[in-house]
Amino acid sequence: MKAHVIHTNRNILGGTPVFWGTRVPVKNLFDYLKAGDSVDDFLLDFPTVAKNQVVEFLESASKQLLKK
Repeated sequence: MKAHVIHTNRNILGGTPVFWGTRVPVKNLFDYLKAGDSVDDFLLDFPTVAKNQVVEFLESASKQLLKK
């Protein structure tokens, strides 16, 4: 994953992974997707997260999970 996508710091939400430069947990994105909401819905509700951060995160997660 490229720099400035996900950040973990024990002083920010107890070390919960968040999108870089925000206090928005990555888990929130998964919760939205699980509920059937779109990435655009997520971005509207969390305007501090950039679309390229979400796209890069999902691409990286996909590559990690789908390795053969």
